[in-house]
Amino acid sequence: MEPFAIIAVSLLLGALIYFISAAVTGSRKSLPQEGSIVEEDSKVSNGVSDKNTASKKQKLQRLRKEKLQQHVFSHPLLATSLKDCIPLAFITWLANEETIRVFKMIKKDDGTFTFTAAPEDFPKKHKAPIVNIGIAETGKFIMSASNDTTILIWDLKGEVLATINTNQMNNAYATVSPCGRFVASCGFTPDVKVWEVCFTKSGSFREVMRAFDLKGHSAGIYSFAFSNDSTRMATISKDGTWKLWDTDVQYKQQQDPYLLYTMKYEVSDPCRIALSPDARVVAISSGFNITVHNAKMGKQEEEILNVHGEEITGLAFDVNSRFLVSCGDRAIRVFHNVVGYRAVIEEMEVRLKKATNEAMRERVQQQISDAQKALEAVCIRKE
Repeated sequence: MEPFAIIAVSLLLGALIYFISAAVTGSRKSLPQEGSIVEEDSKVSNGVSDKNTASKKQKLQRLRKEKLQQHVFSHPLLATSLKDCIPLAFITWLANEETIRVFKMIKKDDGTFTFTAAPEDFPKKHKAPIVNIGIAETGKFIMSASNDTTILIWDLKGEVLATINTNQMNNAYATVSPCGRFVASCGFTPDVKVWEVCFTKSGSFREVMRAFDLKGHSAGIYSFAFSNDSTRMATISKDGTWKLWDTDVQYKQQQDPYLLYTMKYEVSDPCRIALSPDARVVAISSGFNITVHNAKMGKQEEEILNVHGEEITGLAFDVNSRFLVSCGDRAIRVFHNVVGYRAVIEEMEVRLKKATNEAMRERVQQQISDAQKALEAVCIRKE
């Protein structure tokens, strides 16, 4: 399969795929498996089909579906809500089969695109349920992590390049860094482990090597996030704190990441943390709610309550740090990143004072003007 067919994405597609996977993972326990209703219909008691049991189960399913549809949400920062977006995904985990399926994106004669499944699914290599999948933006590898201690690195054809044992008792969360260099995981232990996936100059896989750990929490970590260039990371833990780290270090020379600060936070499971690609904003979801923080000092600036009809299972920013996207039921919420706009304005105003020539001042002033217009447009709706 050609790499371009895997890595070609639009502005929000990568974020949407992540949340679709999270929704499937989160709903796996609550939704019935295929054939469950048929099994109920086939039960016989004293020679008579137990139709009442099947009818009751169908009614519960219908009520649950109606409950999801009835959740109405509005907020001044809400840009849009997307529903039934699963057809956008081109790399998926099949819960019933415990395997991965890759879709090839094909351009049609009319200029639109369609997705076609690869001839064969990836072989079943995991011995436990998969909790996360991801693909490097370079198109060089795919990562899958199961809830034991296993992470697999695959090529795009379904061949296993490497197996990682995280030694964390279990994997709670794992991901590929936006830059496509690293994979990382967290679990029962109070740290995040990060590996570099190395390739030769010709593009051939070489090895997976341990890069660095984030150590400092006193309990297991719910989730973590990278900035776009992997020079910053954020973590949130069961110990009731979240941390921001400077990971721009010479790890090959055994240099450890620097802890920038620690903030207290009231956490509840499921809990997710997201770091904007430009590292200016941190967003945290806990239960049904989201808070948004300025990453410079960790100050909370926005709180969004009761975002979904079910607990939030996915949270991320788009590639340009303009939007924050969440998933918790069958809808995807897209919010304006107003905290990011404010952070840009503050940063640019400092640069404006330090500008040494007229061309630089004009360029910085234009950036400030653009950010102010975007912020004002959202604030008008908010008022």
